[in-house]
This record gives sequence, structure tokens and C-alpha cells, in this order.
Amino acid sequence: MRGGYISGMSYYCVFCEIVEGREQADIVYQDEAVMVFRNRLNWVPVMLLAVPREHLLQGELWTAEGMMGKVAKAAAEMGAKHCPNGFRLLSNFGSDAMQSQAHGHVHIIGGTYLGEYA
Repeated sequence: MRGGYISGMSYYCVFCEIVEGREQADIVYQDEAVMVFRNRLNWVPVMLLAVPREHLLQGELWTAEGMMGKVAKAAAEMGAKHCPNGFRLLSNFGSDAMQSQAHGHVHIIGGTYLGEYA
């Protein structure tokens, strides 16, 4: 992966562009492996995205040795910080689940009562 493009292919990845600093984002946490930033969507008061800096597909993120632990730790810490009354961590896999970005990520949502599950 080079920047927001995959090995000579023309597939644009906005999360890779954010990680590389070529797209703007409101970054709330970052370390050598993970970045957490505000989602541009605003369905609930707090919508954050935790992403690995390395471009991994959703399934790869969840199965790569050690990476999910790093993303999960950052997501849980930012959820507790930004949503002290409670939050959800979730990931969407595929179009039926409304996954819109190929780059693996975890949603951190909260800031209000979230109601029951779909």
C-alpha cells in the first residue's frame, strides 16, 4: 500500500489518505499502529472510527495477529473518554451490513441512549 492507493492500482482509500495526512480529519488519538478520528457522519453525538495505519481489509483486521488488539484497545479507551455513560464498538462486514469503506475499522458510537439492537 502506498498512500491511499493499493500497489499500483487506482483504488482510492480515504482512510489511508487520512493516515498519510493528505485528507483532513479530526484526530482524537494516534500511535504507531492506530489512528482514531471523528466520523464525518453524525447519526449520534459521538461517532469515532478506529483504524489501523496499515491498509487491511475488514476481515484481515479481525484476523491479523495482534492488530485487532491494538485497534480494540484504542477504541475502548476513546469510547470511555468520549462517552462516559456508555458506548458501542461495532464493525460492518459487507454491503448487507452497510460497510462503505474497504479499509478495516471499528466504529465507536455513543453520547446518547442508543436503544435496542437492530
